[in-house]
Amino acid sequence: MIHRRPAHAVRALLLSACVVATLGAADPDAEPSGSSAAASGPPLRGTLDMHGDVGDYVPGEVDDPVHDPAIIQDPSSGTYYVFSTGILRNPENPGGIYVRRSEGTLAGPWESMGEIAVPEWTKEYGHNHLWAPDVVRSGDTFYLYYAASSFGQNTSAIGVASTKTPGDLDSWVDHGPVVTSEAGVDDFNAIDPFVLRDQGRWWIAFGSYWTGIKLQELASMTEPTGPVHALADRGFPPNAIENPAIFKRGRYYYLLTSWDRCCAGTDSTYKIAVGRSTSLTGPYVDSDGEPLLDGGGDVILAGDGNQIGTGAADVHVERGLHYVVHHYYDADADGVIRMQIRSMEWEDGWPYFDH
Repeated sequence: MIHRRPAHAVRALLLSACVVATLGAADPDAEPSGSSAAASGPPLRGTLDMHGDVGDYVPGEVDDPVHDPAIIQDPSSGTYYVFSTGILRNPENPGGIYVRRSEGTLAGPWESMGEIAVPEWTKEYGHNHLWAPDVVRSGDTFYLYYAASSFGQNTSAIGVASTKTPGDLDSWVDHGPVVTSEAGVDDFNAIDPFVLRDQGRWWIAFGSYWTGIKLQELASMTEPTGPVHALADRGFPPNAIENPAIFKRGRYYYLLTSWDRCCAGTDSTYKIAVGRSTSLTGPYVDSDGEPLLDGGGDVILAGDGNQIGTGAADVHVERGLHYVVHHYYDADADGVIRMQIRSMEWEDGWPYFDH
């Protein structure tokens, strides 16, 4: 089910068709997106017809994970890369962040490249795989942020690695933890990183359950500084909110979050919600003025036909359009995790997805 926003009201629409988006203004602080093979034609719109390696699983044969996708484009080549949660294995041999690329368009063809090696320091967190990455570019260097944790625990860490050649998986150099949390000490969970630049300063958003979504400034790409700001909280147990993504359009900052139950195949109820603010640090409100810190938020994507549990959104801005990449569980394939990219429409300053 996709939820559309006409004017100031929310309408829920059951969809099984494509989503079409109109023009969105680019963030003046966003990194340039470079060129691509599709630059000479019109920009892709709607629910893109994805092809290539976009997620698959056949026990004992294929494990092509694409949970929690994060996207970036290398401006030197036009190649798109998507980084995602690693293959689920065990604490002795955990899965590293998984990488795929498209040398064509956002729709593909996507090619799976494999995983980045797991840093030894993360294994003290007892994880089965590294989670929920984000990737940004500062100058000619790419920075990959990722989470090390165990399901249902808030003894967690966000680490970072860097390279100048993102397609060379052996070139990533790890720099250790950036943000950490400890059970019984911290009231937040240091997972699901999202890093952005605003007015020349870098920030990291993070959070899952516990006391919701947080934001902290970065003194460098590897070190936080200053107070931890609270951005969003569902306000009732189990506080099922996570996976922040922030982008700016016009005078507003928009905060996307994922709500409800993830990681349960076709029983998942994951969905994407939005709020906005005139300040990066908040307060964020929904279209009715309800603060996100008091449980507010407008659901804009809650499944689409065979796509169940749509969530973990990342945002890519290109040629004046805002695109969202997210994962879903394919109801036509026994809940295999796949990725989808779709463009946004806008009405009265609010994003939505529609026919």
